[in-house]
Amino acid sequence: MILSGTEIKRHLGKDIVISPFDEKNLNPNSYNLSLHDELLVYEEVVLDMRKSNRVERVKIPEDGLVLAPNQLYLGRTVERTETHNFVPMIEGRSSVGRLGLFVHVTAGFGDVGFCGYWTLEMFAVQPVKIYPGVSICQIFFHQIVGDIVEYSSDKYQHNRDIQPSLLFRELNGEEEQAQLELAFGAER
Repeated sequence: MILSGTEIKRHLGKDIVISPFDEKNLNPNSYNLSLHDELLVYEEVVLDMRKSNRVERVKIPEDGLVLAPNQLYLGRTVERTETHNFVPMIEGRSSVGRLGLFVHVTAGFGDVGFCGYWTLEMFAVQPVKIYPGVSICQIFFHQIVGDIVEYSSDKYQHNRDIQPSLLFRELNGEEEQAQLELAFGAER
C-alpha cells in the first residue's frame, strides 16, 4: 500500500525525513521534490560499465538551460530524504513528462533505509528548457511486509552530491573489497 499525504506528514521526523520540507509540496499520496542547480554530463561518447567515466559539471542558470535530445543528464534533488520502515520511490511529475522529459529513466526504486539526495537520470525526447528549483519529480512511500534489512551500501548511501554510476566497483570487485575492509577494520 502507498502512504497518503496525511500519513507522509504523520511520519515526518520519525520514519520519513524530507529536508527542507514545505507543506505546499505535499500531495494526496506523494511529495514533490525540486531540481538542484547543477547537472553532470558524461564526457565519454561510449560509456564503459567497468570504468569510472569522466563527467562534466554544468550549472543551470536562473534563466534556464536547454537539454538536448539523445544526451543523458544526471541531476539531483534539492531535498535530502531519509526513509525507515517504508520503501521510497520517485516518479517524474506528469506535467514534466508531458514535455517529453524523462526524470529517472529506470532508477526510481529506492531501498528502505536510504538516506541522501536522489540522483535523477534525465533524458529529453526533444529540446526542453529546465530551471533550478523546479518541482521535477515526486516521492511516494510503500509499506513493506516482512523483516526489514535497511540499505547500508557505501556506494550511494549518505551521498552529498550527484552520483554517477558506480557499477564499475561491483564489476571490478571493489565493492566486495570495500566491504571486507570495513568488516576487517571493525574487528580490530
